[in-house]
Amino acid sequence: MGALPHFRFPASRRLQLSREFSRVRTEGRTVRGGLLLLGVLDLGDASEFRVGLVTSKRVGGAVMRNRLRRRLREIVRRHQHEVREGVWMVVVTRPAAARATPAALEAEWLKLAGRAAVLLPSAGS
Repeated sequence: MGALPHFRFPASRRLQLSREFSRVRTEGRTVRGGLLLLGVLDLGDASEFRVGLVTSKRVGGAVMRNRLRRRLREIVRRHQHEVREGVWMVVVTRPAAARATPAALEAEWLKLAGRAAVLLPSAGS
């Protein structure tokens, strides 16, 4: 009975339309790191936060890009309860992310999310 709770990350939490990605790019702000870029648009309403992932061909082949997307989706899934509501995020991987460990990716995401002020105050990152 000591199992950790299962946190789902449904498709409704993902940005999927190109106009949603464009809106974050044009209306939001960008926080840059060595492995990732984090685009943030604060909608200010009580809707759920949503996230989109971008991995260009400069990062590597299809296998590497899919692996990075899976790792990033898992990072966001684990920390989803620490993210403020009403925020849209776009996570863009840089080519250096292909050589990074999962722990380094998570640390970078937490650092950028903290700098972008999208984490709840109780998250304590």
